[in-house]
Amino acid sequence: MVPTFVSEPVRVRTPATSANLGPGFDALGLALGLHDDLSATVTGDTFTVTVTGEGAGELPTDERHLVVRAMLAAFDELGARPAGVAVHCVNRIPQARGLGSSSAAIVGGVLLARALVTDGADRLDDAAALRVAARLEGHPDNVAPCLLGGFTIAWTEAAGARAVRLETAEGVCPTVFVPAERGLTATARAALPPQVPHADAAFNAARSALLVHALTAAPELLFPATEDRLHQGFRAPAMPGTASLVAGLRAAGVAAVVSGAGPSVLALTPVPEDFHPGSAWRAETLGVDGGGALARGGMVEHAERGPVAAGRTS
Repeated sequence: MVPTFVSEPVRVRTPATSANLGPGFDALGLALGLHDDLSATVTGDTFTVTVTGEGAGELPTDERHLVVRAMLAAFDELGARPAGVAVHCVNRIPQARGLGSSSAAIVGGVLLARALVTDGADRLDDAAALRVAARLEGHPDNVAPCLLGGFTIAWTEAAGARAVRLETAEGVCPTVFVPAERGLTATARAALPPQVPHADAAFNAARSALLVHALTAAPELLFPATEDRLHQGFRAPAMPGTASLVAGLRAAGVAAVVSGAGPSVLALTPVPEDFHPGSAWRAETLGVDGGGALARGGMVEHAERGPVAAGRTS
């Protein structure tokens, strides 16, 4: 049956995220307490976007906008596209800083589209929404925590992306350090070698396993658990300020990593009050977002929290 569309506006709130978390390259991610707010209404014959906050005056205001591109992909999965939609974005997540602004836009667009369809939640559950979002993003480590909240482990199978969500332990204290300059994921990824030594792969496998335990049960182990040999060192020459800040924080005993592809830095344990990152950095303690992307309006009240992949969720 061809879907019908709701007439009232729908709203979605999407959290910032930090991916990799040190050793968990392309697999681990954490939702953070900083959010974009999106709204959409079915209209006449065109897709329009207005933006306030981060990216205002820079981002496209038509179908080229990432939120609309994600909506169109989701509408195709749902079975029909409306003639037009008016979208409004209130952006607070810094753009191109390694804090998941693209994933927030993609997940927001997918959930807006789902909420605009009368039976959208039945046609496109969270497992399917994750697959659509990861296909658009290219890999699932940011879209999974944005959609599900908390700490997520994501991977890709032949059918697409899958993920599980875990609760973080008390004592996990995310602080982000955001610079003025921007970075590009494609540029950061281009710095990575096609092959790495077996010893380094084994090192990261052990640290990734330890990081799951540290984030969920033993935050006192976060410092050794956040060591990495697969990506941060290779990216350091292109982001010397980021590398220097990570090194300075770790010298002070803080479990610090590059956030995503950078250039922001994520600290997972408390930062000493006498630590000063310098005037080039803005520090903000955000906390973990446990709820993930939330939708209001239409027939959807929130993203489903059941298992998205085989395995335990908490």
